[in-house]
Amino acid sequence: MKARDIMHKGAQWITRDETLSRAAQVMDLIGVGALPVSDANGKLCGIVTDRDIVVKCVARGRDPTKVTAGDLCEGTPRWIDADADVDAVLHEMETHRIRRLPVIEHKQLVGMISEADVARHLSDDRVAEFASHIYADAP
Repeated sequence: MKARDIMHKGAQWITRDETLSRAAQVMDLIGVGALPVSDANGKLCGIVTDRDIVVKCVARGRDPTKVTAGDLCEGTPRWIDADADVDAVLHEMETHRIRRLPVIEHKQLVGMISEADVARHLSDDRVAEFASHIYADAP
C-alpha cells in the first residue's frame, strides 16, 4: 500500500502571505482543519491548523485579518512522496510526532494523510502502535 492509497485527495494549500482569516475561510469551505502553506515559488514551507489560528493568534489578542499563514509556519516542513510505502508514511509521522502529512507528486500537492486516514486504512494493531508513538509522553 502506498501513500496515495490512504491519502485524502484534493488537498489545497494557501500561500504564506494569506491571512489567517482567509485560511480559516478556506478550511471551512473545504471542511478541513489544516492547510499546507507554500512560498511564492510553490514550495511547501509549513502547515497551519485551526488550532494554530486559535491558540497562536486569537488567544494572544492578535488580529487574524493581519497575521499571515507564514507568520505561524515553524520548523522544517514534513511531506511524503505519493509513491512512498505506508511504512515510510508511518515512520515519518511517528518520528516527527505529526498528525497530518502532505502528499507530494512531481512537486505538486496531491493529498493529505491524517490520523483519520491511518485509522481507516490500517489494522487496529497498527493504528494502536501509531497512536502510542504519536501520543506517548505528549507535551
